[in-house]
Amino acid sequence: MSDVDLVARARQGDPAAFGELVERHRTAVYRAALAALGSHADAEDAAQDAFLVAFRRLDTFRGDASFKTWLLTIAWHQAINHRRSLSRVWRRMVAPKDQEEMESVLENVAAAGPTPEGTAAHHELRREVERAIRSLSPKLRDALLLAQSDEYSYDEIATMLRAPVGTIKWRVFEARRVVRATLQRRGYVDVR
Repeated sequence: MSDVDLVARARQGDPAAFGELVERHRTAVYRAALAALGSHADAEDAAQDAFLVAFRRLDTFRGDASFKTWLLTIAWHQAINHRRSLSRVWRRMVAPKDQEEMESVLENVAAAGPTPEGTAAHHELRREVERAIRSLSPKLRDALLLAQSDEYSYDEIATMLRAPVGTIKWRVFEARRVVRATLQRRGYVDVR
């Protein structure tokens, strides 16, 4: 059964149909939230919020994009809202730990793929990459993290970030260029 068929059944009050949609897209929604938040627990919360919002707004799904893209857009915005609220709380309540916690969050994002043996040089390079990514503007950082996840097409990222595909491609290119230049300035001249 297609997503569109399941949406139609869910609109008619079939809870199992919406449950099937959740099962189909749970991983993609979670990964989008994780890319935005960097914390597994926060990503779980944002993903659950996204599914609740999607259920409540199911009647607004027009089918202009795929259901998955529509759902990922909701998930991304829920995660960004969650990130903003977390940022405010961190600034107010845990200012001394703020840098430490942010480094931990970014370390989890940067460590999403397989890592080499954990040599000192690799660890140092990874920390420098994290710092370079952290220094990007949110628009460049978000586009880069979503593109690097290899979970979403540029069309899906464009829908999620509400920007034209060409703009998203430029943001990813520019983010990579800025990170590379930052690493080269810091003495990592062979970074490709």
